[in-house]
Amino acid sequence: MTMHPTLQRDFAEGRALKIITGLTNFERDRVAITVKAAERGGATFVDIAADPKLVKLAKDLTNLPVCVSAVEPEKFLPCVEAGADLIEIGNFDAFYAMGRRFEAAEVLQLTRETRSLLPDITLSVTVPHILELDEQVQLAEELVKAGADIIQTEGGTSSTPVHPGTLGLIEKATPTLAAAYEISRAVDLPVLCASGISSVTAPMAIAAGAAGVGVGSAINRLDSEIAAIAGVRSLVEALTTVRRSPVRT
Repeated sequence: MTMHPTLQRDFAEGRALKIITGLTNFERDRVAITVKAAERGGATFVDIAADPKLVKLAKDLTNLPVCVSAVEPEKFLPCVEAGADLIEIGNFDAFYAMGRRFEAAEVLQLTRETRSLLPDITLSVTVPHILELDEQVQLAEELVKAGADIIQTEGGTSSTPVHPGTLGLIEKATPTLAAAYEISRAVDLPVLCASGISSVTAPMAIAAGAAGVGVGSAINRLDSEIAAIAGVRSLVEALTTVRRSPVRT
């Protein structure tokens, strides 16, 4: 597997920024706003729902690598045929509110099925935050053996900030930061810290050991492309304030 050179560079330098349009967001206009903002704001890559039409839309709008997210391996095939550069099993946050849980065994099985279907494409897999930290680390190690190329953390939906402002942003990011710290020390792959990350906590993620961050609602909930571009730029600037040791990609 050869990772896209843009991803390889930014992961190695600890400044990869993924902008997520949303696993359940199939609204072309909203996806377009977020994708254009990601490129103009200086993000590394974009993450969209697994829909071939959205892949073609994104490829028409940006030269950034396009990732598609799903929890059903068969959905990846037409998206890769449409031009997706990498795939992601995860962004589970969208399902928790529905009462849908993803346990370690299921995530591992999805990874094996996906790798069997698509042996050569770059594969990112999210480690569910509903697992205890030691279980998250164990799963991450098993995912590496199953063929994952990138490990993503999450946790923003499980945190309940009690303070406003900066302190609240740090509280919201705590679960995913903790996971990034533990997992990055256990696996020799890029770790992407996502869910609940902001320009305040993005540098903390890199300092904790992550090779990059993933940001969704802080950008994709914005209706204005100008505001979304400004949001992406603030994240890019935040990532320039911290550096980490190079990682193998």
